[in-house]
Amino acid sequence: MPATNPAPIALSPRVVVFDYGEVISRSPSDEDRAALLARAGIAPDGAEAFWSAYWAHRDELDRGTMPIAEYWSRVADDLGLAWSDVDIHELWAVDHRSWLSVDPDTLAVLHALRAGGTRLALLSNAGADFGGWLRHGSFAPLFEAVFVSGELKMVKPEAGIFAHVMHELGISPEQLLFVDNTSANVAGAVAVGGTGHVFTDAAALESWLREVAA
Repeated sequence: MPATNPAPIALSPRVVVFDYGEVISRSPSDEDRAALLARAGIAPDGAEAFWSAYWAHRDELDRGTMPIAEYWSRVADDLGLAWSDVDIHELWAVDHRSWLSVDPDTLAVLHALRAGGTRLALLSNAGADFGGWLRHGSFAPLFEAVFVSGELKMVKPEAGIFAHVMHELGISPEQLLFVDNTSANVAGAVAVGGTGHVFTDAAALESWLREVAA
């Protein structure tokens, strides 16, 4: 049955800045992960080594200092594999699709914030290739600004990226409310004077926001 939007949440003049991955989006499913392993030619007993290599170079990809092709080549090197150019294009596509989802419960909270006149922005550690999806997906109009680490050459939890976001939004640290599923990233926002919430699920997020608004 169709979801209903919760009651409005008014937090002005504070601005709520949201992470994307595993907050607005869902985690890649078991099927997504299996599809990537299969395309990479990884046997079940090699999954742990694959994911270790996958994450080892992710910060450089998200920072925008490593091109997509080089990232996948580094993963292949770590695994002792050799992927062709076409393999890399396909690996990128399978991986990219796995992050293109939405969590309806989180989206309902976003709509409640907008209904309450709360300003919203998005800050994602992601490659520049996600910029189009984040700026032009159906949820994009909820945000007045979208910040992508791969375009800024900075990543969370670095102080510089939060300073950039606050400057662009024209807000003080006391007006920053930051939501992320990674505690280190939330700590980064708190370190520059903001307030943060470590995302676990939409219900806990909504409860926290309503407590802040009270």
